[in-house]
Amino acid sequence: MNLNNVSLTAAEIGILWTSYIYDTMTLPFLTFMKQKVSDTDIIPVTEEAYRISSLHVEELEQIHQKENLPIPYGFTDKDVSLEAPDLFTDTFKLTYILHIGRVGLLYHSASLSLAARADIRAYFGDCLSRVQSLYQLSSDVALKKGLYLRRPYIPYPKEIDFIHNKSYLSGLNPLTKYKQRILNAIEISHLSLNIETNQIGVMLSSAFMQTAQSKEVKDYMKKGKEISKKQIKVLSDTLMNDDIQAPISADHAVTDATTNVFSDKLMMNRMSLLSSAGLGNYATAASASQRSDLILNYERLSAEIAQFAKDGVDIMIKNKWLEKPPGAPDRTQLGDNIH
Repeated sequence: MNLNNVSLTAAEIGILWTSYIYDTMTLPFLTFMKQKVSDTDIIPVTEEAYRISSLHVEELEQIHQKENLPIPYGFTDKDVSLEAPDLFTDTFKLTYILHIGRVGLLYHSASLSLAARADIRAYFGDCLSRVQSLYQLSSDVALKKGLYLRRPYIPYPKEIDFIHNKSYLSGLNPLTKYKQRILNAIEISHLSLNIETNQIGVMLSSAFMQTAQSKEVKDYMKKGKEISKKQIKVLSDTLMNDDIQAPISADHAVTDATTNVFSDKLMMNRMSLLSSAGLGNYATAASASQRSDLILNYERLSAEIAQFAKDGVDIMIKNKWLEKPPGAPDRTQLGDNIH
């Protein structure tokens, strides 16, 4: 029995659809960056990122055709204007590719764990290997150029220890008898990662705000920038309260170009993806944190992002920019159908 002839599961259809949307969404950015980049150290990184994303789109189309699945519309070269002036500095291009490398590592490993059929597992295994190589390459270049955003250092522990009482879980609460403890290494790492993610949000929302065509999208991006800056402050203050330096982004900003580069549809969907990643990061951070004030902070920040994401979805639905994922048939509706 050829196991590759077994029908795809709902999970496999879902991850293939999501992968196509994500890679076709990423490709216009990489196409633009590859054409505009001038730094000789960063050129190979943009070319490799573009090659990988293009290959993923090609292979996903082949899988959809083989399975007689409709190929999602996704995004095309109509969503980017290559004639527009450069919107990003070369350092931001490198930082952006580092960011999508991290996202890709998480997504493809999760997709691999959901795939059952051998050929689908092989595909996502290849994706994971490619993205890992890209992340290694972009990290090496960032380190070489002094652009890698290093997370805070702490002294090496001298011995192992155990938690002796509930005070370890205590946050800043004047009603408790326990004193708030210093952050541990795991909590520091999540605070730092979420500061970095929000810094990417500030940069992208600034670029999108400058170049969006509709006022509605401009206003939405402005709101996203304000939320990211506010959340950076909350997270940074948490580190600084324990005398731990918050990570500071290098000079990887956007240019002062205002010419439209990407379609409003592409920018809104990209911001939606960033919001989803942020919510996932906060959920992971909350589950890994053992100090109660951190958990409450992540819940509060998540609620703010969730509302922002919902507002974005409303805009995309109104403008018919949000593609519908594959779904199960409505059995009740089919049963009520009278011939």
